[in-house]
Order: sequence, then C-alpha cells, then structure tokens
Amino acid sequence: MLRNEMVFVSRKGAKAQKRVSQSSICIVVCLWLMIVPKVAIAQSSPTALRVIVNSNQDGQIQPDDKLTLREAIALVNGNLPVEKLSTQEKAQIQPSNDNARIEFNLPPNQTTIQLQQELPPLATPKLIIDGTSQPSYDVSRSATAEIAIPQPIVTITPAANQEILRGFTIVADNVQIHGLSIYGFRSLNQGATLTTPPADIFISHRLPPPNTQQQQPPNSNFPFGDKDIPPKGVVIENNWLGITPDEKMPENTSAFGVYVFNSTGTTIRRNRISYHEGSAIITSVRAENTLMTENIIVGNGIAGMPDAVRLEGVIANSQLQGNLICGNDGAGVYLFKPTGNVKIHNNRITFNGRRLRRAAVYLMGNANQVSDNEIRHQTGPGVAVTAFGTHGSFGSAIANIIQNNKFSDLEGLSIDLNTQQQLNISDFQRGDGPNPKRNSPNRRLETANGAVNAPEFASSQLLLVNGQALISGQADPGTQVQIYRVQGNENYGPLSEPLTTLTTDEKGNFSSSLAGLRSGERISAITTHPKYGTSEPAYNAIITDPSAQNNSPSPTPTPPPKCVSAPLPPQPTPQPEPKPEPIRLKVPRIIHFALDKDFISQESSTVLNQIAQVLQQYPFIVIEIEGHTDIRASDAYNLDLGKRRAISARNYLLKQGIAAERMTIRSFGEKQRRTSGNTVIDTARDRRVEIIFKDTRGLEIILEEQEKDLQIEAIGGGR
Repeated sequence: MLRNEMVFVSRKGAKAQKRVSQSSICIVVCLWLMIVPKVAIAQSSPTALRVIVNSNQDGQIQPDDKLTLREAIALVNGNLPVEKLSTQEKAQIQPSNDNARIEFNLPPNQTTIQLQQELPPLATPKLIIDGTSQPSYDVSRSATAEIAIPQPIVTITPAANQEILRGFTIVADNVQIHGLSIYGFRSLNQGATLTTPPADIFISHRLPPPNTQQQQPPNSNFPFGDKDIPPKGVVIENNWLGITPDEKMPENTSAFGVYVFNSTGTTIRRNRISYHEGSAIITSVRAENTLMTENIIVGNGIAGMPDAVRLEGVIANSQLQGNLICGNDGAGVYLFKPTGNVKIHNNRITFNGRRLRRAAVYLMGNANQVSDNEIRHQTGPGVAVTAFGTHGSFGSAIANIIQNNKFSDLEGLSIDLNTQQQLNISDFQRGDGPNPKRNSPNRRLETANGAVNAPEFASSQLLLVNGQALISGQADPGTQVQIYRVQGNENYGPLSEPLTTLTTDEKGNFSSSLAGLRSGERISAITTHPKYGTSEPAYNAIITDPSAQNNSPSPTPTPPPKCVSAPLPPQPTPQPEPKPEPIRLKVPRIIHFALDKDFISQESSTVLNQIAQVLQQYPFIVIEIEGHTDIRASDAYNLDLGKRRAISARNYLLKQGIAAERMTIRSFGEKQRRTSGNTVIDTARDRRVEIIFKDTRGLEIILEEQEKDLQIEAIGGGR
C-alpha cells in the first residue's frame, strides 16, 4: 500500500524510507535547531536597504574590501549593523525606497558563489534577491524556444566537498528570488527520513517543522505552534534550478528543486528545473493557493522520488498551468494524500516514466480538475485516479473532472479509474485497466470517481452517411458525453482530439451526427457526472461508409523525443543541398560490470564516451538501456541489480549532455543471458548493460561486440 514518504537520496540510488515516530518529536526539534542556522527576527529600521554583492567569496563575516552574499543577507535581516562594515563595503549599500533588495555586480569571470555553509534564512518580508541585476544579464537570451526563460549568470552552489542542505531557506512573507542558477544542495544521509529536507529553495515557517508523518491538516492535535505562521506570497521566478548556466547536469545533483514545506500563495513561475535526485517541485504540510506556471521541468527524479511534481498536504486552490513537464523518471504530476484540490490546466506532459512506469498524472483526493493538457508518450496511462479516499479511508476519490485533454502513445488507458479489487502497488501508480460495468452500489465506494460507467456506443461500427457520422449510445443518465477522435488501433483510445460534447437523456441515451470524420477513423468517448466526475474511455468504434472502401488512415510517425529546443536564429535564404551519401557508423553496444556491482569502470566509461559521441552527433537517435545480471541470487535481487546498472549507464550519459527524454531504462535481471555456460567468463559476459539504438533514420549502424571492459571474478569468488 502507498505510504507517506519523504525520501532523500544519494546519487547512487533511492534510499530506504523510514518513519519518524511520535516519540521522536523532541529529537526532530533538536535536529532542526542544530542544522538550520538561527533565525533572528529582522530588526526594524527606518529604511530598507539595497545591497550590492560584489564578491563571490564566502566565509566569516568581517570588514574587508568586498561584500559577500552572506553579509548581504545578514544586513537585510537586520543582524549585521552597517557600522561594522568597512568603507569599501559601505559603498555597496544604499537606502531603498520600497523593498529590501540584494543585487549583484560580480566580476565577469567570478560569477559562481561557492558556499562554505548554509546561508541564513531569508527573514525579511518583501526581500528581493535579484540575479537579473548582474551586468550582462540579458532578459531576451533564452536557451529554449518552448518557454522563454533567460539564461542566468550568477550561480549559487556548495563549495567542493561541502554537503549543504539548502540554497535558500525562505521564512518571511513576499520574498522574491529572480534570475539565479542554484544547484548541488542535498544530503548524503544514507536512507534517513529527515525533517529538514534538502532543496535548492525551501519555504517554511521560522520555527522547527511539525512531524510530517501524519500528513493531515493542521489542527489542535498537530504539532504546529501559534508562531508557526506560513510565509505568504513568495515568488520564485526565472531561475535555473539543478542545472548549470551552460545547460549541463552538475557533478553533484540537488535533492529537490522547490520544496514548499509550509507556505500559502507561493508562485513558482518560468523556472527551468532539471536533474534533481527527487522531485522538481514538492509540497508537504501546507501549500494552499500555490501557482506553478510556465516552468520547464525536465529530467528529474533520477535517483529517488521519481515524480516531476509531487503535491502533498493542504493544497487547496493550487494550480499547474502552462508548464512543460518532460523526460522525468516517474509521473509528471503525482498527488499523494492531499487535502483540497488542484487544477492541472494547459500543460504539456510528455515522455515521462523513463525509469518507473507511472501515469502521466496520478490523482488522489476529490474535485481535482485535469483539462486542456497535452499528454503524450507515457510508459503508463494518461491520468490515473486512486481507488482510495484522501487518507486511505473507506470510499474512493470522487468528483475528479478530466476533460478536453489530448492523449497519444500511452502504455495504458487515457483515463484509468482504479478499483480496490486490484491492490498491487503498480495498480495504484499505473492504473489497473478497463473496469467492468457498475453492477452494485458497493462499486460506488470501491472505485475511483464513484465507478462512473464508461459510455457504450450502439455499435462497434458507426455509419457515415452523406458526410455525417451517425453517433449513438448509452451512458449514465444526467451526464455529459465527450466524443474524441482516436489515434492508433487500440481497443480503448487514446483520446487524441476532443470533437464534441453531448448530453444524455433521463435513460442515459445520447445521439448526434458529426461531420469531419472519414471512413476508417476511430472514435471513443468519456462521460462526466456532476457528482462523481469523469469516466474511463469507451471501447472504440470505427467509422464505416457502406458505399466506399474502408481504409484506415495511415498512422502518423512518432517524432523523436525532444523536450526543449533552442530558439531559431534568423534563417538565411535556403540553398539546395546535395543528397548526402549513406552513413555507416561503428559503435559498441555493451558494457560490463564486476560481480554484484553497478558502478562504471574506467574501461566501460571509454565505451560510453563512444556511445555519447554518436548520440551527440545524431540527435534523432534514441536508446533503450537494458540492465542484465548473471544467474546467481534471486530473481527480485537481480531485477533490482539490473535496474541499478542501467541507471548508472543512463546517469553517465546524462552527464555527457545526452537528454533524459532520449533514454529509457529497462531491467531483465538474469532472464536474457549471453551464454549458456557457467564459467567465470560466461558469468562476466552476463553482467552487462546493452544499448538498443532506435529511430536511426536510414543510418547503417554496425554494432560492435566489445569485451575490453570484461570484469572476470577471481576463481572461488562469491557474492
């Protein structure tokens, strides 16, 4: 069964999840006080300060000729009197007529601030930290065409060999952070469930956090104090989180991007959030009215909690709108035991589930809205709705409205309403397939959205007469039926394009005629009940014309996965180019591993470098990374070991600049041996990762079988 979890992971993989017991609250508080710098209430002053950071150094606060970021925060927090600064430092401070501000004027070749320890929390209301103030910052210079997010210049990251939990901790109202690159903030604690979560940006109240074990709204029994007031109106905008200013995956990846632990009215807008070990955006205890809009969220969840956006706790009236959520390792949006609802609108959610097969959008709770999204290329269903209520109580999640979305290339239904009859963990994360027709009142309680029946067409073949498709069928009375065009030859969907909406009569009948369909095309439908929500899709019907030959339309070829692209430069007058000669490539496809190991050897890294060169040269090639083991140990252990080996190869290629959406992971464990023998050479050949090249577009690729990195165990060796 699903459990409440707050997982902090190392680069080597997902860590064990532990619960913090009620008896450990004292330890929790002490841990917070030890780890989080003390927050002094900002002293009142007659005027706010505008402080210009002109040094990328970090360390002790002391008078010298440069002003650091740490000193700037102490100044605006009211903890460092201006009188204690040097004359040169005082020259970087001016009174501000409105908000306190921290701006930057770093030397051009010294724009990376490497922190020696965690920065003090931002405790001054209306403080603005403005990376866009750095000279040569260009608001028009975006590296992406899909959503314009200017490239940052100023970078905040831990110093080499320093483990720092957070980039910025926000504890005051209306704080704004703009135009920075922030990465590398994490905990290497092996498997501990901490109450001080690591993140690039962490938002919470000033005092120690409550025990998140319960995940319920604050009340008299919940360990919030009267002073645990959530910051309001925080704005995180135009930052690059988890990704370097030159668009690279950093050597030390961050745990989470933006962690909204306890806040209301937070806005997370136009940020580029990539390469986190866990989720790009995560909420925890309280996050009402959170707006997540126009963010580029790519390649997250690479080592632990895999879902791009994970929403927990109180999330009433929150929205995800206009985001690009692509190439992440799990679900695009994952709701876990929320209180309140969220509107997921007009997002592009594609190529997710690269490591773990989950729904593109996974819903728990009631009255969520999923509308007008583009949901494509998912290794699971489009939208899955849990079979249990918000806190696991008897009765299902209901009133979830899922309409006007465009689905394609799914491994599952476009909309999957889970039932309590299917209790495997994969059923909750990926869906359990088409439900039978509702046949008892109990189905209302044990199936998501109250077991709203999927519509049924009057026939699996609907006639096309005088250019009009004659559509009729049945659904639950008093519902709206939305008709969709379908792509592909599956039995259910995918619901690729909404066409029209009909209303059932008191007996549940619906009928209409619809223009614009051709003979051979398929349609499906969903129905939405005003009380219970939206159904699963109908069994597809095919449009037939008795007077014409029925030919199904040719399928549209699937484009190669690509999350973002560079803005197009001004195009010169095109010149005809000679037809290129056929290209032949030689590339290795296998690397090998030591007994019971998943790390990349020096010899294997040479092989992966060759593979990376080919992928960089030919960006339309996509690969599947398959992990294998020898036959020793159990099936379950070997499946996990094969997955860890595939993840190691994938993460190595990520650091060579290969986009996450171009790589899919699978593990076969011991099921596909290279040989039938049992010598130490045979088993060494079994311990491998194979690279499967796809979409080569006419390239002739000669795959080389190499064994230069074969790692043969000593005779008599064992696990």
